[in-house]
Amino acid sequence: MLEPLRLGVCGAAGRMGRRVVAAVAADPGWKLVAALEAPGHPALGQDAGVYAGTPPLGVFISQELSPGNIPEVVIDFSTPAGALSITRLCRELSVPLVCATTGLTNSQMEVLREAATTIPVVWSPNMSLMVNLTMRLAQMAANVLAGRDVDVEIIERHHRFKEDAPSGTALKLGQIIAEAMGQERHVHGRHGRPGPRSRDEIGFHAVRGGDDPGQHTVVFAMPGEVLELTVRATTRDAYVYGALSAAKFLVGKPPGLYSMADVLGL
Repeated sequence: MLEPLRLGVCGAAGRMGRRVVAAVAADPGWKLVAALEAPGHPALGQDAGVYAGTPPLGVFISQELSPGNIPEVVIDFSTPAGALSITRLCRELSVPLVCATTGLTNSQMEVLREAATTIPVVWSPNMSLMVNLTMRLAQMAANVLAGRDVDVEIIERHHRFKEDAPSGTALKLGQIIAEAMGQERHVHGRHGRPGPRSRDEIGFHAVRGGDDPGQHTVVFAMPGEVLELTVRATTRDAYVYGALSAAKFLVGKPPGLYSMADVLGL
């Protein structure tokens, strides 16, 4: 029988981090060896399993890795500052990293790219397997519709606590479509009297409310017909299982910056 993979979770006390801990606790293929949080976090010192709503795991939430218990792979569901810190640490320790944190700045992304020259890294604005399949379908549609009389709008919905808007997934969908269809203007919401819609724009619309774990709809509208691609998460576990799939994918891989398309074999 194969030994369980030794996992570290950065952002272990957050909504997503707790779900990763709970999923790992229920899966004999994984062993949680590190649960990290920011300095001063109220969860520091608590058992990561108990904090996630599972039986005790004997792994206590800490602000640093234990030198004698280094994971084989780390999943980061934290903050941009936390992602920057764990990326540097993983590079220093030669530990593969799944970065699932959104809202990274260009300079923070550059740190991730530099780390990928020495360790394998998966980064994606969305860890959902279905979302990443939808990205490929959107790319296919954009390639077919390029040069035609098509308007593109992207609508995303998330819970009230999400801090960035539009979502990283919506922005990535827009980037994929613009690369194929050439829209140079990205309009974020509309109000007042903006006038007729420009042909060279993609419209982005962010809805926030309740506990919605995430919905994205891409609208390709032509005179007389409309194509919509919609993907919905019913629970946050969609992102958890995608991140765990990415972590398994990374073990044994050479250094490089990988995407969820690589994880899916697309």
